[in-house]
Amino acid sequence: MKTVLMVAEKPSLAQSIAKILSKGNCTSRKGLNGACSVLEYTGSFQGQTVRFKMTSVCGHVMSLDFIGKYNNWDKVDPAELFSQAPTEKKEANPKLNMVKFLQVGLRAIDPVFYILSHNIDGYSSLASQVLDAIQPVMNKGSVREQSVYRAKFSSITDTDIWNAMNRLGEPNRNEALSVDARQELDLRIGCAFTRFQTKYFQGKYGNLDSSLISFGPCQTPTLGFCVERHDKIQSFKPETYWVIQAKVFKGKDSPLTLDWHRVRVFDREVGQMFVNLAKTSREAQVESVSKKEKAKQRPQALNTVEMLRVASSALGMGPQHTMQIAERLYTQGYISYPRTETTHYPENFDLKGALKQQINNCIWAEEVKALLSTGLNRPRKGTDAGDHPPITPMRAASEAELGSDGWRLYEYITRHFIATVSQDCMYLQTTIDFKIGTEAFSCSGKTLVSAGKAGRSHFPPQGNWYVNSKTRT
Repeated sequence: MKTVLMVAEKPSLAQSIAKILSKGNCTSRKGLNGACSVLEYTGSFQGQTVRFKMTSVCGHVMSLDFIGKYNNWDKVDPAELFSQAPTEKKEANPKLNMVKFLQVGLRAIDPVFYILSHNIDGYSSLASQVLDAIQPVMNKGSVREQSVYRAKFSSITDTDIWNAMNRLGEPNRNEALSVDARQELDLRIGCAFTRFQTKYFQGKYGNLDSSLISFGPCQTPTLGFCVERHDKIQSFKPETYWVIQAKVFKGKDSPLTLDWHRVRVFDREVGQMFVNLAKTSREAQVESVSKKEKAKQRPQALNTVEMLRVASSALGMGPQHTMQIAERLYTQGYISYPRTETTHYPENFDLKGALKQQINNCIWAEEVKALLSTGLNRPRKGTDAGDHPPITPMRAASEAELGSDGWRLYEYITRHFIATVSQDCMYLQTTIDFKIGTEAFSCSGKTLVSAGKAGRSHFPPQGNWYVNSKTRT
């Protein structure tokens, strides 16, 4: 019986994918490195019964470095690292013995190779590196191009995985070479400039920690953004100003706080003058009442930046912690791939299918059923970055399954998704202009017309006033 090897990027992915493809009927054993398991089951491939072996690596198998003598800072001119210094590939984590694990633990593999990956880096680290490692021990000694496959997926669900396996593509060698080229550029530029500026600044500034001043194509622009923001904060000069705020009463009703049309003044004596002018009248005269229906748009589909922003500001979760939770939710099949810049759903994305997964959740079941009954609203057009679909809930979950922080992040992702296919929030804004003495004031309130989903949490029940204040953001 032919044996087919499948390799995933990490052990948790291998477990989830094997469980789906074997329908829960697979055996598992630890590999010799103790970090990766080998899962085996019998299935069908290209019309014949085969034995599948599913395993994984732990990130990149190999890393790029200069050969030994060029790692001596004192004997090598940093300029040499740009062109003269040869590079070599080494095991990224020697303690894992990943190459030996792939060779010894996976002998007698026929030349059929699935690479379960969803990005260019994944192909580079798995297809090229794993293939190079296992080729010497394969049955036929070499692997034909037509026997190497790549499956693309963005979520760990039964539908997405089976669709990926039914639409296998050919790996793109040029993509792998482009990643190799980028890694070499990062190595040469980073090492050369790190060594140069570290040696240059050593001893020149007493308050500078010059043991290592690193440079990198990614970290340098990021540092630039931080410095720019820091400079703006440091150079900001606060200026004192004065605001007049009036409160008007009608009988026993709650007072209305009015905003001054002049907004603010920067001279206290001038402000006091206006206060004295307003105090000449004991009553506020209504000048006009205007009403206008407005909308709060439903959100665009969720990408990583927005998820991290909301997790930080609303959930009190830091970026690293948020991404760790999101990765776990992804590998367990609860959400789609959480690293994406895209805010636009593909035309063939099954929005209704994703929504149906939430129909039995006691928190939002009513809204979901109403949407399925009346029809989904077309999501707002966003940006297609060409990487992965927006972050979307892929199956139902409960707090007991996910834990506290896992559930809070999942709940936000799900609510956001439901909002993207709901109607806009509609509200009626009423503005009343007043005259007190010679000064003009106003107040405005919002009355909910249709909650939609995008704004339900931002507005009070219908009929209540929501008074804006200039001090509010």
